[in-house]
Amino acid sequence: MYEETTGEQMEGGDSSEEDEDRQKDPPPEPTRFGWVQGVMIRCMLNIWGVILYLRLPWITAQAGIGLTWVIILLSSLITGITGLSTSAIATNGKVKGGGTYFLISRSLGPELGGSIGLIFAFANAVAVAMHTVGFAETVTDLMRENGAVMVDRTNDIRIIGIITVTCLLGISMAGMAWESKAQILFFLVIMVSFASYIVGTIIPASPQKQAKGFFSYKADIFAANFVPCWRGPEGSFFGMFSIFFPSATGILAGANISGDLKNPTVAIPRGTLMAIFWTTISYLIISATIGSCVVRDASGILNDTLSSSSSSETCVGTACQYGWDFSECIKNSTCTYGISNFYQSMGMVSAFAPLITAGIFGATLSSALACLVSAPKVFQCLCKDKLYPLIGFFGKGYGKNDEPLRAYLLTYIIAACFILIAELNTIAPIISNFFLCSYSLINFSCFHASITNSPGWRPSFRFYSKWLSLLGAVCCVVIMFLLTWWAALIAFGVVFFLLGYTLYKKLVGLNNVEDHVKNYRPQCLVLTGPPSSRPALVDLVSCFTKSLSLMMCGNVIIVKPSLHVTWLNQRKVKSFYRGVVATELRSGVSMLLQGAGLGRIKPNVLLMGFKTDWCSDTPQAAHNYIGILNDAFDLQYGVCMLRIREGLDISHINTTSAPACIQTTPQPSTVFQKKQGKKTIDIYWLSDDGGLTLLLPYLLTRRKRWARCKVRVFVGGDTDKKEEVLALIKKFRLGFHDVEVLPDIYQNPQPGNVHQFENMVGRFRLDTNPKLDSDSGPPRQQEEPWMITDQDLERNKAKTHRQIRLNEVLQDYSREAALIVITMPVGRRGVCPSTLFLAWLDFLSRDLRPPVLLVRGNQENVLTFYCQ
Repeated sequence: MYEETTGEQMEGGDSSEEDEDRQKDPPPEPTRFGWVQGVMIRCMLNIWGVILYLRLPWITAQAGIGLTWVIILLSSLITGITGLSTSAIATNGKVKGGGTYFLISRSLGPELGGSIGLIFAFANAVAVAMHTVGFAETVTDLMRENGAVMVDRTNDIRIIGIITVTCLLGISMAGMAWESKAQILFFLVIMVSFASYIVGTIIPASPQKQAKGFFSYKADIFAANFVPCWRGPEGSFFGMFSIFFPSATGILAGANISGDLKNPTVAIPRGTLMAIFWTTISYLIISATIGSCVVRDASGILNDTLSSSSSSETCVGTACQYGWDFSECIKNSTCTYGISNFYQSMGMVSAFAPLITAGIFGATLSSALACLVSAPKVFQCLCKDKLYPLIGFFGKGYGKNDEPLRAYLLTYIIAACFILIAELNTIAPIISNFFLCSYSLINFSCFHASITNSPGWRPSFRFYSKWLSLLGAVCCVVIMFLLTWWAALIAFGVVFFLLGYTLYKKLVGLNNVEDHVKNYRPQCLVLTGPPSSRPALVDLVSCFTKSLSLMMCGNVIIVKPSLHVTWLNQRKVKSFYRGVVATELRSGVSMLLQGAGLGRIKPNVLLMGFKTDWCSDTPQAAHNYIGILNDAFDLQYGVCMLRIREGLDISHINTTSAPACIQTTPQPSTVFQKKQGKKTIDIYWLSDDGGLTLLLPYLLTRRKRWARCKVRVFVGGDTDKKEEVLALIKKFRLGFHDVEVLPDIYQNPQPGNVHQFENMVGRFRLDTNPKLDSDSGPPRQQEEPWMITDQDLERNKAKTHRQIRLNEVLQDYSREAALIVITMPVGRRGVCPSTLFLAWLDFLSRDLRPPVLLVRGNQENVLTFYCQ
């Protein structure tokens, strides 16, 4: 394309400067990340935050190694279940920017997604403060060790915290590329600090370290530290849990930048679950090792050894067995070292303490930076959807990556306000409730989408359970109230207030309508006549709609009305029944098409049986039958037509028609009530009608009777088309893996079959004998539009041969299938007479053992790539 344009410009002699500038300076490509750098490392850095270095040893001292492991595993259970739910939602279509808000709003709707997205963005903003305070606390302790104090400890933390968050703001506003490079550096620093810590636990303890409570690995220390020893106002299981849990809440750091990932549907599940696994292992190892090496209380004084003059019987504490007497500080509660008192215990144990300090800097700053990026990204998407007033100002993006600079500034202001608290143990429980609330809604959204059996819920990630998601949601809610009941009430109060506001304002649509996928459900109107006369048609449609969507059996009553609801109930078919009285079939069906349903709950697919007696019936009846299809298309209905070899109408077999006798009439069995075993469902996807031809077989395979059937998709074209179709079906998340290309579908049919077709339509041919009056032709065709002229046959010759050839292909490939689903051909009105069109349908589906379902959508997209 580019070369052709250049050549034309050379021949013309000149070109505009604007075109040259456009060719020389193409728009810059936005930065995109893979699953390792974009998700796994980002999540691990966000999880490895301030709690890991500064509070995990202290929590181990309080709860003991055993209960600390319970706290870690319980937190990982919640985050793991949430990770599975997030993975399922993220793989349910193409994910765009907006992270958590996008996932929830496209799953449960913008009303609930908006409220939880706002809370999640706020929680991330507060998390920036928590990690920054942890960094400032470490810097302040280092300054105090070296005799440098600005004001006092609390105000020093505030000053350093404000300066730090301002620097982080500058890095994040510089763009995702700079932020990602900084994250890689932080990750390397943390890994080196871990190595230094593990080496330090193995090295024999020096007298200086022994005075501070470190004795390397000792079984007695492990046994003493295995049981809990609660101290202080936070001294309880749930008190420790509330402080630890924020350290496990970084699992959505990758999902929150979904718009900056190369392939979010692959990166989010893989990176998130790997991050949860490795960080959980690291927490368990550090808790066990620190609890096996360091006693709870130590004075740090070298002279506090167990001398020969002092009695070992009066010595208190585990350190007595190793020649140290910390009894005095233990009794007076004045010990300044040990894992119960010294927050920097990991640095003391480490082989080289400055590396732990560097690790603390890397963990706290990386987590703060990740939260500082996540909150504006989520908030920007929420602002763009204009769900709430006065926030649209913050949705404006800048640069090639659409950076939300205004949202960055708002996050900075919120974080700065919470930094002023300057107390880590106060900020952490505040965040716990908000994150637990967010996770409960994420798990519930996954459960809700699964339990409602929505056709649009087709996640490619299969390793999730709706009941596990429900368990995760319930656990989050229960723990919220066990931690701080009043904070839980406030959190849910905010959610319900925001939800109520959006419902009150009736904000049922998003600003970007094309991004919010309609959750298409086939609402079926079935032309059954009396339902008991066509049970196969009723059973097939029930497979599509049972416990899923609307089914309505329609009957045009020309003689006298009768009741048929009892028969449907006896057959356990969940369907409405609607009968209309009309003088003839087409007008009655037109009334049903226009009047069926209530409000938005109305049919969008018309299902009917094939008219097998069209050749022997009057031509007017055949014309009206095709007219019903045209009326349905005009009213934006999809159309399905079922044909089975033995016929649909069994009214001649079951002669009982009185409603009172229906209870005693034995229910006829049909092929759609039987288990199909390992047969095949063959789909002949011959044109794009919106995807209805693919969706209906997918719904069938979700039923137990059809679950073991293998779905085969046949398409026409060249053999190199197979990979393209497979890639397309994979994006639709239908789970169909068997695609066959039929290059011979466009060959000429056998002459014998062509001759049979000509005999079939011979009755409806218009005699154009020139010996007859020349004025009798056109008027007769106007009076009898079903009649076929030679011009009609010649004009539609290619389509006619294609339908004949398709029947030959069906005979070759699908003779033993359980069901054949094929795209219905469409004859253009005014070009193709109704009887010729009906002959196409007849010849296409004739002499086939399996049931044949002809499907034609109304061009509405029922399958999409996007997350819904």
